[in-house]
Amino acid sequence: MSVPSGPAAPAGPAAPGAPAGPGTPAGPGVPAGLADLPEIPPFAEVGAVDARALSKTLFARLESLEEGTHEHAYVRNTLVELNLALVKFAAGRFRTRSEPMEDIVQVGTIGLIKAIDRFELSRGVEFPTFAMPTVVGEIKRFFRDTSWSVRVPRRLQELRLGLAGASDELAQRLDRAPTVGELAEHLGISEDEVVEGMTASNAYTASSLDAQPDENGTEGSLADRIGYEDHGLEDIEYIESLKPLIACLPQRDRKILSLRFVANMTQSEIGEELGISQMHVSRLLSRTLTRLRKALTLDE
Repeated sequence: MSVPSGPAAPAGPAAPGAPAGPGTPAGPGVPAGLADLPEIPPFAEVGAVDARALSKTLFARLESLEEGTHEHAYVRNTLVELNLALVKFAAGRFRTRSEPMEDIVQVGTIGLIKAIDRFELSRGVEFPTFAMPTVVGEIKRFFRDTSWSVRVPRRLQELRLGLAGASDELAQRLDRAPTVGELAEHLGISEDEVVEGMTASNAYTASSLDAQPDENGTEGSLADRIGYEDHGLEDIEYIESLKPLIACLPQRDRKILSLRFVANMTQSEIGEELGISQMHVSRLLSRTLTRLRKALTLDE
């Protein structure tokens, strides 16, 4: 994002922040309506103090320019160039990450542009103080959205990057996807290491449970296709646990349980079937159920 700078004034380079004289012509690429702006030295030669002073002047002028005009774009781009050192400073805090530093700086520059668009000179706050949280926040958001979903060893992270580059190179050379053996030979590693790196790549991003398999997929979302908790399994466990306990009961107690819970007979009907009173059936059934319940509890 290079913005042409104006030439030095005839009497020598103007001090940063000092307005150009009325007769100073605009440099190549500088809109004629901005000829009164301070002389902008090469951006690499502007120190932090001078960049801050120049930024104040440019922000004051930016507020008077209509958005979308060539003048507005020129001043905005110049502010970006002047303050790129802020982005590089913020990006340096993340140099230990696996992402290329160029990508981190590019993302941080997006945060810088957002800060420039939101900054108001009337707040009385220095622009670096205002912009730094936005720049750092944009970089952290980048890592949050693109970093590994599951933490894996650094060796596997680097192996994934190497496999990605090797796959692209071999695919162009062979005009097809490379095999595991070809990747291993190209990188000078074993096939087991290649498989390990491919497996680790699955941890880089996570899929949403609501994601569809493809645009025309008929299988539904991932959540519809994964397993679910079957509460009927708990009943099977109870039945299998009860079988040996029921087998140990007296024959009459087993008969009452069968008539009550299998034949679905009432206690009065069971009493008539066995020739005993309904109250007696109730006591026997209660005693049997209590016995089984205690036996299940002891097993657990």
